[in-house]
Amino acid sequence: MIQKLKTIILAGFTAFFAFSLVFFSDQAFEASIRGLNIWWEVVFPSLLPFFITAELLIAFGVVRFVGVLFEPIMRPLFNVPGAGSFGWIMGMASGYPTGAKIAARLREDDQLTKTEAERLVSFTNASSPLFIIGAVSIGFFHDPQLGILLAAAHYAGNALVGVCMRFYKRNEEKKMKYELRGRDSSSRISPIRAFREMHRTRLKDKRPLGQIIGDAVLTSIQTLVMIGGFIILFSVLTKLFHLVGISPVISGIFQYVLALFSLPSELAPPFFSGLFEITIGAQMISQVSTDTFLQKAVIVSFILGFNGFSVQAQVASILAKTDIKFAPYFFARFLHGIFASILTIMLYYPLYLNQQTFEREDIAVSKEASTNIWMEIINHISQIGPAVTIVTLGAGAIILYRRMLKKDGGTKQF
Repeated sequence: MIQKLKTIILAGFTAFFAFSLVFFSDQAFEASIRGLNIWWEVVFPSLLPFFITAELLIAFGVVRFVGVLFEPIMRPLFNVPGAGSFGWIMGMASGYPTGAKIAARLREDDQLTKTEAERLVSFTNASSPLFIIGAVSIGFFHDPQLGILLAAAHYAGNALVGVCMRFYKRNEEKKMKYELRGRDSSSRISPIRAFREMHRTRLKDKRPLGQIIGDAVLTSIQTLVMIGGFIILFSVLTKLFHLVGISPVISGIFQYVLALFSLPSELAPPFFSGLFEITIGAQMISQVSTDTFLQKAVIVSFILGFNGFSVQAQVASILAKTDIKFAPYFFARFLHGIFASILTIMLYYPLYLNQQTFEREDIAVSKEASTNIWMEIINHISQIGPAVTIVTLGAGAIILYRRMLKKDGGTKQF
């Protein structure tokens, strides 16, 4: 009965989506173009280097080297192997869904158990500093000081999520495989042992250097193409929800929820949009007038921690290729949003309001220079982004074509 109901719901939603696309074809096309521009101008060129680098570092054993060194730190804090530190750092530096990509890759390499991978995914998907400071704080709110507040609350909240998730399935860890690795681990940081593990990991990979690099490029491109599809899909979906009147109805429900926390009802529509797509929600929040700036900062912090259904769909697609469950990650998103909102309230005075009160004219110039630097970085990425995307996609097509020719040639020889 449940499966039949699920079939009806999925079929009904898909039919509704199809009819909406036909009826609002012009608006859907505009939303699709908007999502495509975000992907090929910013997302693809900014994430591609991190994805390729992560693949190469894993293949060459560097992640294993880092894992051995950070085992005494990551195990007590988050109850994951030291290799998880690589996913945590890369996830913060490049933004989502890099953390999920690395966690899935480490799971495929058998450097994490299923439970450890689920813990790692829950706290390694974070917004990048470029997005928080450059896009949200400066691009939407025109306030670089807000970026410091949001970043501090976001990353501290992420760490707290990791500490909480360390207790996830802790009673199910008495497996033989886990026990063996536990006896192999050491509480002491040993660079010599870390190097030996790195060398052993590299030797286990029998692929030639050219194939390793080619696989890294192809795997990264495939993941980014999938991410682009989700960005376009949710851009169109968010627009259709607004056009057919679903957004105003659900926003009316959220008004009562926000009222419980003494937040203005005007934030309900952008909050609902932010639950689907962070960029749209943050931009809409910046345009709302509220009694205090703290109210807007709290909502922005929550949707940044929640990640948005668009990012969650990307993570779910990456995890679907492994045995890592999506549910722990989804639960952690609510936890992250709550922690980030509370930390925003706690840090609002020392990191934002206090700085605004005691700001002097002599540092206004440096503040403007800081704003210009972040805007220049964003504009530079937007300018070279399309060229990087096209060149990379072309290189990926060439690699695939050459491998197909080589495969056909090898088949004919037989």
